[in-house]
Amino acid sequence: MNDKSSTHLRRIAILGTGKMGSAIATRLFDAGFEIALWNRTRSRAEALGLGMVAETPAAAAGDADIIVSSLTSVLGSMRHVGPLGSAARLKLVANSMLADVVLAAAELQVAGENAGLDPDEVFWALRRLVPALEPRRGGFVEDRHVPTLFALRDLRKDLDLALALFGRSVAETPITRSACELIGAAAAMTPELDITAVARPYRRVRPSPTLQTAVASGATGKTE
Repeated sequence: MNDKSSTHLRRIAILGTGKMGSAIATRLFDAGFEIALWNRTRSRAEALGLGMVAETPAAAAGDADIIVSSLTSVLGSMRHVGPLGSAARLKLVANSMLADVVLAAAELQVAGENAGLDPDEVFWALRRLVPALEPRRGGFVEDRHVPTLFALRDLRKDLDLALALFGRSVAETPITRSACELIGAAAAMTPELDITAVARPYRRVRPSPTLQTAVASGATGKTE
């Protein structure tokens, strides 16, 4: 393993570059492996000078053959979901659900605002039904899509893989197919932004004069 010329180079993602993570990364780099790093404080990962430093854990792990997590808290619970390959397939199901939910939230956030509702109140209602939206409040309410938690391009990749997987069965997935098209269109414009950027096309569409009149009439109590 110390002979770099005989080592088959594989990309290893190291998530967390504290005392242990940095030691692991250094040892693997010296052994000839290609390293991708991510750390909550980016400058600490950059200071190692061992390879590419990613903006998000997903970006670091995206093309990796092996992922090493050395974190004090983001590991989570363990769950056995089936034989080899089941976890990867389940991840595609989960990320497809994420795409469907994020698109619905983006559509309804903007629709609620255009109907005359306060943006914070609209998001409150959406978050109440889907608590997982909370970390992305800045994207939905403030049109702020950095720092990137999950890039549009990466979600598009997962949706392509998911539809290929689903296509091998008799499953019907019209909602997810539609989501893939919408995510793909957004990713073509801003691939590096967080997935909340799917709200941007909705914000470019202005409400019709009829709707604006109706909203104004409702606010003042007047009738046409």
